[in-house]
Amino acid sequence: MKSLREVLQEADSKAVAIGHFNISDLVALKAVFDGASELQVPVVVGTSEGEREFMGVRQAAALVKSLRDEIGFPIYLNADHTHSVQSAVAAAKAGYDWIVFDISTLPFEENIRQTKAAVEALKSINPNILIEGEIGDIGSGSEIHDLAANAALTTPAEARQFVAETRVDTLAPAVGNHHGMSKAIAAGEARKRLNIDRIREIKAATNTFLTLHGASGTDDGDLQKAIGAGITVVHINTEVRLAWRRGFDAAFAQQPAEIVPYKILPHVVDTVKKTIKARLELFSASQAQARARAAVDHP
Repeated sequence: MKSLREVLQEADSKAVAIGHFNISDLVALKAVFDGASELQVPVVVGTSEGEREFMGVRQAAALVKSLRDEIGFPIYLNADHTHSVQSAVAAAKAGYDWIVFDISTLPFEENIRQTKAAVEALKSINPNILIEGEIGDIGSGSEIHDLAANAALTTPAEARQFVAETRVDTLAPAVGNHHGMSKAIAAGEARKRLNIDRIREIKAATNTFLTLHGASGTDDGDLQKAIGAGITVVHINTEVRLAWRRGFDAAFAQQPAEIVPYKILPHVVDTVKKTIKARLELFSASQAQARARAAVDHP
């Protein structure tokens, strides 16, 4: 089976993107695995520090490994938004494939210094593990909340310096993306918009894999243009959580007297899987399609 780096290289060369979906239970993991395996596309599942605390670091790694080993399917595990070296080391030792070392709230130079040290420490544990750094302001919390307006974007110069000095494998920039969704976005009344030109400039400046965090609720056209401009991985979390809740509410409304989890939760799996498959189909559009959409924004 291909390594995660090889999967990202292939996606980058085809101008498509790998879907990354956060999970905090077996229901969401099953939905991601089932959706990706039905479409036969590689996928990444992520667990934030809070999600890892709930699931267990080693337990999450064991679950993903069991699915990958059973049929040799390319499903990979990312320690999303890890804010300390201690937490990152625990994930690396547990067998995670990828770690987002996120200290982006610190001053830029301090972010560089600590991220560089983290990369060195984690690569000493597993030379093949991928490490991601983050710069810029994309907010926090994959929840329904007010989104910051006019947040500063990552500059190409910052991105170039950060990648060169830290030697991260992947970079998460701020390009108009925000974690979470507003009430209007959750209701389908509004969509997030991205700065496609800035993505293209950062890609050219760094020549590295770019990750789009906080993509839930983003305009589909913008996502396709972003992929055509250089985004290799797209993170979805709030949409997964929203689908989980809506699926549970619908299942419980249909079966108000039911108390057996395995009779209720399959409805939740199906609801989440629909969200997963719709996003994976969008991200996996052909190179020609992605570039054609990008050309509309950048003739």
